[in-house]
Amino acid sequence: MPSLPRPASGPGSRYTARAATTRSRPIRRHADVATLTRSLTSRDLWLTRMLHEHRVLTTHQVARLAYPSLRSAQRRLRTLHQHAVLDSFRPLTQNGSAPEHYTLGPAGAALLAAHAGLDVSVLGWRPTHNGRIAYSPSLGHDLGVNELLTHLAAHAHATPYAGLSLWFSERSAARRWSDIIRPDAYAHWRDGDRLLPFFLEYDTGSQPLPHVEAKLAGYAAFTTATSTRPALLIHTRTQSRDQALRHRLSAAARELDLNVATSSADFTTTNPWGPWWTPLQPAAHRTTLTHLAAQWPSLSPASGLEPTDADTALTLPVPPLPPAPDTAP
Repeated sequence: MPSLPRPASGPGSRYTARAATTRSRPIRRHADVATLTRSLTSRDLWLTRMLHEHRVLTTHQVARLAYPSLRSAQRRLRTLHQHAVLDSFRPLTQNGSAPEHYTLGPAGAALLAAHAGLDVSVLGWRPTHNGRIAYSPSLGHDLGVNELLTHLAAHAHATPYAGLSLWFSERSAARRWSDIIRPDAYAHWRDGDRLLPFFLEYDTGSQPLPHVEAKLAGYAAFTTATSTRPALLIHTRTQSRDQALRHRLSAAARELDLNVATSSADFTTTNPWGPWWTPLQPAAHRTTLTHLAAQWPSLSPASGLEPTDADTALTLPVPPLPPAPDTAP
């Protein structure tokens, strides 16, 4: 099975810096928000919230989460693009071709703002939104995070009792905890009555090992300050990078009393919930996310998850999967 995206191979790894193609739209007058709302489904509205939350999703990632087939996803995404609900681009690659990448479009931003009773500027959306994401040096990293977590979320389609019940983007995590930590994501993996609340560090190999080690002190400070105890999952680029990280981090994780597990793209494929995660403990073996939850009974969800008066409709968590299907064009 194909590996998840990483710098050596897969989506996001072969992109030529600052080079992308954008899809043109038919020249026509776009419907106003009130008119457009009547033609959108609850799944369409969910997708606009997902793209506001997670910035960019490929056709395959959207299909995995919300559609019965890739073809049906492509058809609907094309329609939403034509109505400017979505923007899209296709990064140039050194060889082969990349899938279409979708971001929030001008009509989609206006829809979200209208539903929240806010001005579009509050969303942080600008006409340059699509281009800034297409040319971002962090595009491959962001897609890797979303690839890993869309696989975990979509697992619930096949196994309803197992999947992600919560998924915060890097931006949402920063809004809550940036004074102490800045994880790449925060999520809850649930399998029956087992719950694994975890922070994710998606390591591409670009940071020196001491820099990664220094992050552990922040997670230990978070545990002390909040009296909560999520796990820390570190997903690395290759098995050799994984081994180097484990050698560097094991002593610090033990001294700081952190529950840390690592894996790499050499092992995680299209089923990252499987037996690919190794706790940072002596003589530990690779195991599943569900078994990690069983091995670490002291885990607890992070603080700051409950809505506050400062939250708006745009800062509340977006369900990892769309609502039940409704009548869709």
